[in-house]
Amino acid sequence: MSADGKAVLDAAHAWLAQDPDSRTRAELQGLIEETDRGDAAAAAELADRFAGRLAFGTAGLRGELGAGSNRMNRVLVAQAAAGLAAFVLERAGGERTPSVVIGYDGRRNSDVFAQDSAELFAGAGLRAILLPRMLPTPVLAFAVRHLGADAGVMVTASHNPPNDNGYKVYLGGADDGAQIVSPADLEIAAHIQRIADAGDVGALPRSLGYETAPESLVDAYVAATAAVAPAPETAGGLSWVYTAMHGVGWDTLSRVLKAAGYPEPVPVTRQIDPDGTFPTVAFPNPEEPGAMDLAFEAARRSNADLVIANDPDADRLAVAVPDPHAPGGWRRLTGNQIGLLLGWRAARLAREADAPPGASLACSLVSSPGLKAVADHYGLDFHTTLTGFKWISRAPGIVFGFEEALGYLVNPDTVRDKDGISAAIAMLGLVTEARGRGESLSRVLAEFDATFGFFASGQIAIRVDDVSTIARIMTRLREQHPSSIGRVAIDRVDDLLDGVEDLPKGDVLRLWMTDGSRVIIRPSGTEPKLKIYLDVRGDSSDDARARLAALDEGARALLDEVG
Repeated sequence: MSADGKAVLDAAHAWLAQDPDSRTRAELQGLIEETDRGDAAAAAELADRFAGRLAFGTAGLRGELGAGSNRMNRVLVAQAAAGLAAFVLERAGGERTPSVVIGYDGRRNSDVFAQDSAELFAGAGLRAILLPRMLPTPVLAFAVRHLGADAGVMVTASHNPPNDNGYKVYLGGADDGAQIVSPADLEIAAHIQRIADAGDVGALPRSLGYETAPESLVDAYVAATAAVAPAPETAGGLSWVYTAMHGVGWDTLSRVLKAAGYPEPVPVTRQIDPDGTFPTVAFPNPEEPGAMDLAFEAARRSNADLVIANDPDADRLAVAVPDPHAPGGWRRLTGNQIGLLLGWRAARLAREADAPPGASLACSLVSSPGLKAVADHYGLDFHTTLTGFKWISRAPGIVFGFEEALGYLVNPDTVRDKDGISAAIAMLGLVTEARGRGESLSRVLAEFDATFGFFASGQIAIRVDDVSTIARIMTRLREQHPSSIGRVAIDRVDDLLDGVEDLPKGDVLRLWMTDGSRVIIRPSGTEPKLKIYLDVRGDSSDDARARLAALDEGARALLDEVG
């Protein structure tokens, strides 16, 4: 056996000795035995599981469930919880007992990881508060602020594949309940590594002295969210379909609907209850082809006006409208379309409320530039941020923020993160107000175009088996900037690694075209994908679509050339 092979086996045996989970112990023991018998496939699998550590960063942890340092499991979570506890205690400086609130969704092992975390936080001397049951991510984000906690943990992998899970971290105090950013992620990661280097997680102190948050906390979230858009009189008679995508959104959303006064939807019954196996979808993400097919079937049967979907942890929102020209008669709106409509609504409300100087709209740099047109129209400030709500939520004076990946922040006074439930309520408010004027949501979209311009957006996602492919493409594009995309010349290239405007440095290339179009290229932060974002502004809707199609064709040709 090679030295590398022996090192992998040694690491596997050390991991096995400290793993408290009988399922992953049996899984790992089987791989070790098969490797000892000379099984090459088992040896390769074992090597992959110990090829490194699942990295802790600004997205926390996220990865496939299974035994090993390169997977999500109870050993890794214990190390993360102990490392986070050390960071929180260090930050508090010994002057008081800091607190951490823990939430979890319906994915496999989410409850186990949350329970382990609560016991380890309590054992480390923190005040640990576990949410009363599986709940949406925005309830955890709300709880961090509502309880004045020093930190929060949400066990979720959001819309990732069924066998993934994750560990998302929020900070209170000066961070105001937002997700972590640097340097906090690096400091937490250093504490986690120290715990991992020490060895046996079984030696970490645990305590059952954690608290369970009262139902009144969920009641407070429901009340605050219902207040986002109380139902107008025109809400009666609205027919709409809702899917929770096998996630945890429905129980909370149903309570918010009742409090706000909206009619209940036609539920997609096969997807309404939490189920971590996600039996009806290959990929539990409303953006993925086929994920909303059952919702569209229900909409056709019920002759609905609208379809609304949350992702499994209910921090994202998808919306679809009737369209006789679309396959099956229904069309899912893009994340940019939803964001622009909700941003328009937020801007009107800000003006009506006589918002103070500095009130702003914000979106990630890959989201539609149409939001700046809205902000300018209403005299609001506008901020562009790096991707992710850890950045969007920190925009000065924010009254609304969004990113094109179906994330919307509509109530920053209570939740400093994307929130698919409050966004659903805001959308229902917008739709029912339009119905009162005899208008459909499609008509409101047309009014937006006529008011602010004909914006169109597209995206290309290149999924790879080897993530080094992405780095190679980005390097080639940096070494020799393209001079054009299709028939349109490139005016300038912004490389965010060099620092651009007031944006933090990032692995992003932004290409500005001579016709005003924009192309942004970046690696995905959570998946093995290269993402390319296309934005155009046309003289009409047909012109915008034609420009977008040409830009898409040119961008794909460029990727073929450098890939």
